[in-house]
Amino acid sequence: MRRIVVKLSGRAIAGPDEYGFSAAALDHLASEVLSVRRLGIQVAVVVGGGNVFRGNRSESWGIDRVEADNIGMLGTVINSLLLRGRLTALGEHDVRVMTAVPIDTVAEPYIRLRAVHHLEKGSVVIMAGGIGQPFLTTDYPSVQRAIEVGADALLVAKHGVDGVYDSDPNKHPEALRFAKLTYAHVLDEELGVMDQSAFILARDHKLPLHVFDIEQTGVMAAICQGERLGTYIGPDVERSVHAHDRR
Repeated sequence: MRRIVVKLSGRAIAGPDEYGFSAAALDHLASEVLSVRRLGIQVAVVVGGGNVFRGNRSESWGIDRVEADNIGMLGTVINSLLLRGRLTALGEHDVRVMTAVPIDTVAEPYIRLRAVHHLEKGSVVIMAGGIGQPFLTTDYPSVQRAIEVGADALLVAKHGVDGVYDSDPNKHPEALRFAKLTYAHVLDEELGVMDQSAFILARDHKLPLHVFDIEQTGVMAAICQGERLGTYIGPDVERSVHAHDRR
């Protein structure tokens, strides 16, 4: 791969907790991103803000959904700055935060050609603020940004789940883990990889997706080197399960 986008949820920064921040989790994420960058691959990251505030919980707070989503977008900026801080502390590569929500004193505005230029120069680019619009999770912006910058693939990080299964592996020990899937299989079987609108956008632009467990060390770099880990979703593939998962 030449260029990838990594989709991280805010939950990735919270560590074992649902909300808040974990220094250990942040260090792990930064190390995983740098392990890919060391391969000479251009890396952009889209970070969610669910560990700070979730817009879909607006009713429980008694506030308007649009206002709640604005708060959530600011949460993505907080997480992006945290990740930039840790990546910068490791001192190996230039790191840029670009945001769809103008906050000029702490981050650059997201401009597609500027983002591509940073990537070509070897910077790690963290994209915050979603696309600046409410009613969207991190899924849609991650797909849109990957398409905009011409990424070879979108790496979709999950927590404690190492791919896409035919049923919930936490409830069904016999669940089968897919090695490869087509977009049609995911939609027809309602496998819930990501929001449907985001997934359809990926399908329409034939953006390859790799679903993997972010908690496992070295998986991102291994996927970028061609190892068959997690679940690959793309056009013109035969649906298959991992060999050791076959019954």
